[in-house]
Amino acid sequence: MFYEVIPEGRVEALTYHFDGGSLLPGQIVVAPVGKRVVPGVVVKKVAQPDFKTRAISKILYSKPLPWHLLATVRFIHEYYLAPSGTAVSLVLPRGVQKKRRKTEQMFGDSLLTTGPGETFHSGPRPSGPSPRADGANPRAAALRNAPSSECLHHPSLTGKTEQFPNLAQIRLNEAQKKALEALQKAPGTTKLLHGVTGSGKTNIYLKMALNALQDHKSTILLVPEIALTGQLVRVFREVFGEKVILLHSQQTEAERHLIFEKILMSEEPLIVIGPRSALFAPVESLGLIIIDEEHEGTYYQENAPKYSAIRVASFMARAAGVSLILGSATPTVEDYYIASKQGSVVELTEKAKTTAVKPEITLIDFKDRGKFSKNKYFSSPLLLAIETNLAAGRQTLIFHNRRGSSPLTICEDCGEEILCPNCFLPLTLHADEYVLQCHTCGFSERVPVSCPKCGAPGLVHKGFGTKLLETELVKLFPKARVRRFDADNKKGETLNAVYSEVREGEVDILVGTQTLAKGLDLPRLATVGVVQADAGLSLPDYMAEERVFQLLTQVIGRVGRGHLGAAEVFIQTFRPEHPVLEFAAKEDYAGFYKYVLARRRRGGFPPFRFVMMLEITMKTEAIVVRKVRELVARLSRDERLVVSPPQPGFHERTAKGYTWQIMVRSRSRKALIEACEGLDKNFKITLDPPGLL
Repeated sequence: MFYEVIPEGRVEALTYHFDGGSLLPGQIVVAPVGKRVVPGVVVKKVAQPDFKTRAISKILYSKPLPWHLLATVRFIHEYYLAPSGTAVSLVLPRGVQKKRRKTEQMFGDSLLTTGPGETFHSGPRPSGPSPRADGANPRAAALRNAPSSECLHHPSLTGKTEQFPNLAQIRLNEAQKKALEALQKAPGTTKLLHGVTGSGKTNIYLKMALNALQDHKSTILLVPEIALTGQLVRVFREVFGEKVILLHSQQTEAERHLIFEKILMSEEPLIVIGPRSALFAPVESLGLIIIDEEHEGTYYQENAPKYSAIRVASFMARAAGVSLILGSATPTVEDYYIASKQGSVVELTEKAKTTAVKPEITLIDFKDRGKFSKNKYFSSPLLLAIETNLAAGRQTLIFHNRRGSSPLTICEDCGEEILCPNCFLPLTLHADEYVLQCHTCGFSERVPVSCPKCGAPGLVHKGFGTKLLETELVKLFPKARVRRFDADNKKGETLNAVYSEVREGEVDILVGTQTLAKGLDLPRLATVGVVQADAGLSLPDYMAEERVFQLLTQVIGRVGRGHLGAAEVFIQTFRPEHPVLEFAAKEDYAGFYKYVLARRRRGGFPPFRFVMMLEITMKTEAIVVRKVRELVARLSRDERLVVSPPQPGFHERTAKGYTWQIMVRSRSRKALIEACEGLDKNFKITLDPPGLL
C-alpha cells in the first residue's frame, strides 16, 4: 500500500510504500529522505503512483496523532508559507525515533522542572521530613513558598467533585462568576478575557479547566515564559495534581520525548502547561485552550517556521470546535479590535481582593533638573519614598528596561564607538566584571585601555543600565539590602531562586528589567519607580507605543494589590506629555486603545491592513540595495499593495553582510501571498494576520 508522508525537515509530503499492514493518518513513522532516515507523519493513503517509491522503515507508535494536529500542520504550511516538514517538526519532539529509558522520576513531581536536575520552584524546598512520610499534603507545603501574584488569589479549596473526588471545589467571586458566564455565552470559539491586573483571571482558568476535565476533555494552557510562571503552575498542580503536565524547552531531549509519549498514549484527560511549544501537545481529546498574558511577544516564533501561537491556537480551536480563552490586562490592539467586532470580549474590571487600592501615580519630567538635585538618575520624590519605605520596613521596586552599566562606550578624542565585531552594534559596559558585552550575540571583551582607532586614553561610557542603578542605590542607601534581577543573574541569583527571601522582606530595594514587571506580588512592596519610561517610544516600529503601554501597565500593577494601605508609582520621563504615558498613568486602556486605533487607521497598519516584511542579507551594501530596489519596482506595479521605501534592517550590518528590508501592506492577505510567488529565495518573509481568525 502507498501513503503520503510528511518527513521532518525542509521538505514537502512524499509518497512511500509500506507492506507491513494498514497505516492510519497521523501515525508517526520513520522513512528515508535522501541519504538520511528521519521521522515523519502519515497524511493519507494514496493510489499507486507512476514512479518508483521507497519503503517506510518502521512505525514508531501504533496510536496516531490527534486529527486536530494534522489539520494544524496543514494550516501552518499554507498560512505561513512554511515547508510541511518544518511544520511537522513543531509537533514531533527532537529524537522521537530514539529509544528512551523510562524512569519513575520522569512522570512524577519532576515534570515541574526547568532544566536538568533543577526543580521548578520559586523558593527553597520545605525542610524537614518528607511530607509524604507523615501524611501531609506535599503541594500545600510547596504553596507556602510559592509566589502569590494575581495567579494566587486562590480560593478556599474545599469539597469534592463527583467525577474527580481528589479535586478541590473552586470558588469564584461575583465578578468572576459573571465573567465566566459571559465567556460561556460569547459567540465563536476565540474569546478575549480583558481583566485588570489582580482581578483573579486564574480562578476562571481553573474553573474552565475543571469543567473540561468533568467532560473528559483535556486543556492546554500557554504561558509567555516558563521562568516567570511558577505560581500559575503550582496553583494548577495543587488543584489538579498529577493531571498537570509541564512541557517546555528547558527540559532535556529525553524528558521532552518521554513526556510527549505519555501525553500521546494517555487515555485520560490532562492539563498541559507550557510556553508556545506546548500548543502542539498530542492530547487525545482537546476541550479547551487558554493563553495567559496573550499580548506577550514571546508567543511569536522568530525562527523557521515563523508563526504566531495566538493565530495557530485560534485556528486549532475553531477546527476542534473548542473554546480559546485569551487573557490579558493589556490585550493587543489587533486582538481587542477583532474580538470586539465579534462580540467576544469579556471585561473583568474588579480587583479580586477587596482591600486593593489604586496607586498614586506621578509623572516626573527628566528635563526638570531641579527634581534631580540629589542624584541624576533618581528624582527627589522617588528618593524620599525610598527613605520612607526603609524606615517603615517596606519595599521599593526600581524598573529600567536596559541591563548592564552603560550601553555606549566612545572615544572623547575621535568619537569612535566600540562596536561588536559580529553585529556592529554598541557594546554594553558591565562594570562589575569590567567587560564590554554584546547583548545580541553574547560577544564580550575586556574594556580597552585606549581607543583602538586613535590610541587616545579618553574612553567614556554613556547611558545607564540596571547594574549602574544598583551601584548608585548602594551608595545612596548603604544600609539597605539592594538586589538586582535581570538576564545577567547567575544560577542561584534569579528571582525564582531567592523568591522566598524577597517575599519575606529580606530585600529592601529590587532593581531590574522585565523580570520584575510581570506576575509578581510582594506583600511589602509599597513603591515602584520607573527610571526612564520613554526609552522605547522612538523605535521605528508601529507597535512601539503599544509595547511601552503594556510594560508600564504591568509594572504599575505590581503595587496596590491589597497588602498595604497605600501605593505609589513614580514614572520618570523626558516626555511627560506623551499620550501613551498619560494613559498608562491613568491606567486607561480604553483611552489608549482609541488613540492607537485611530493612528493605525490613518497610517494603514493592522488591524486595518495585513503586513508583510521582506528582508534580505547580502555580502555588500551595493548588492543588497540593488536587490531591494528591483523588488520594490516589481511590487509597486500591483495596485493592491502599498510598498514602503526600502530601509536598512534593525541590525543593518552583521558578520553575514548587510541587511535591508521592505514593508508591504494590503487589505488582502491573498495579494501578499501572490506577491511572494517567484520571489528570490534569499528573501526572508514574515507574514502575519492583523488579528484573530
